Amino acid sequence: MSFTMFFLTSAFLLSCMFIFLSINGKISSQSNKPPLPPNPFSWPIVGNLPEVYTNKPVFKWVEGVMEKLKTSIACIRLGRVHVIVVVSPELAREFLHKHDSIFVSRPITMATEHATRGFLATGLSSWGEQWKKMRRLVTHELFSPTRLRWLLNKRNEETDNLVYYIFKRCNNPDGSVINLRLPLTHYGPNVTNKTTFSRRFFGEGEENGGPGFEEKQHIQALYTVLKHTFAFCISDYIPWLRGLDIDGHEKNVRSSMNIFDKYHDPIIEDRIKQWEDGKRKEVEDLLDIMITLKDESGKPLLSLDEIKAQISFFFGVDGPAAGAEWALAETINQPEILQKAIEEIDRVVGKDRWIQESDVHQLNYLKACAREAFRLHPHVPFNLPHLSLEDIEVGSYFIPKGSHVLLSCTGLGQSLGTLLAIMALGRLIQGFTWSVPPSEEKIDLFTLEELTLAKPLHAHARPRMDEATYPVAPP
Repeated sequence: MSFTMFFLTSAFLLSCMFIFLSINGKISSQSNKPPLPPNPFSWPIVGNLPEVYTNKPVFKWVEGVMEKLKTSIACIRLGRVHVIVVVSPELAREFLHKHDSIFVSRPITMATEHATRGFLATGLSSWGEQWKKMRRLVTHELFSPTRLRWLLNKRNEETDNLVYYIFKRCNNPDGSVINLRLPLTHYGPNVTNKTTFSRRFFGEGEENGGPGFEEKQHIQALYTVLKHTFAFCISDYIPWLRGLDIDGHEKNVRSSMNIFDKYHDPIIEDRIKQWEDGKRKEVEDLLDIMITLKDESGKPLLSLDEIKAQISFFFGVDGPAAGAEWALAETINQPEILQKAIEEIDRVVGKDRWIQESDVHQLNYLKACAREAFRLHPHVPFNLPHLSLEDIEVGSYFIPKGSHVLLSCTGLGQSLGTLLAIMALGRLIQGFTWSVPPSEEKIDLFTLEELTLAKPLHAHARPRMDEATYPVAPP
């Protein structure tokens, strides 16, 4: 027998043995374990990665799979990873409340590794000592109720600036058509900039109060990182392909993080030097807090890379832009809803002062508008994945250790819209009379793959309060 024939025969026998053991093991395991959630046909070794690579946007393909299977939970195999997709609120509660200790962690992915500088920040990191350390920092030091009250004036400044930006563009008595995509896209990051760095923009900005080139470049990098953080990257499921960067994700994320570094690092490093040289003595923002925190031995609690990683994560907490844009678009298309929101604001707040965060708990109809916009138009199709730390049974299905659990925002909706989105929506409704532009019958609500409005929201705005009430130019 030739060596070639011996090799082929051996390979055939080993393959038969592998198939037999796999089938036998599957049959044996089925007698002891509940079944996996319903799943589509998958290919050997790669699973459904070919479908993920060829079907864009992927979440539409996933939704189609679940509709075809007629299920509210599915198991999609990508490489060796079981991706569990959930659209049932009851099952979602079982995963995240009843079994929260099992699904507390996050999977290791290419995008989150870059975004957190090697998993140094909370929110995107795997459960462990570093996660616990940064979680304590965020919960007890940075965003405690006391700190949030301390930062209120900075948040108010940016909400005032949003109103000022719109007001300055209503430059005739009958009002003007305003492109709301730009100010709303920058509103959330501007708040982060103000609370973290005590500044509005990177760069100088434009004379009319809008962002300049540097700020626009930073925002573009931010949304690129966010897009890839929520994407399906081939190398996350077949790690040995990472060096090839087949889908180009890593190149895009690296490039965007380099832009972050270009704008963030000089500010952070200069601020640290100011504290070391004794030139800075007052804590003014979140960066100052992170620099001045000490451990039990009196040494800095956070390393330079930990500070940089956590600040990058702060900028990545998105939501206000898409939520407020969708909510305003929906209410303009339904004037009776818009009128009810106006009447509530006038009744609770009046027209001689602006809505404050302390008013929000009384503005139930306004909050309902924001909630409904987030439910109908989530800004991402899935929440960030959770990692199963051990084998477990959920909803009569077997969830293997190492599974990635995705909760579908399009199926479950989104929880309460962020306070920033509610404040933006409230101020815009309070300060201006909104209507469809004269050249259109309705606001076009067509959606892009990224779940944003296909066309930026253009709406006709006319000031509805006394001119002296509107904010002045930002400093």
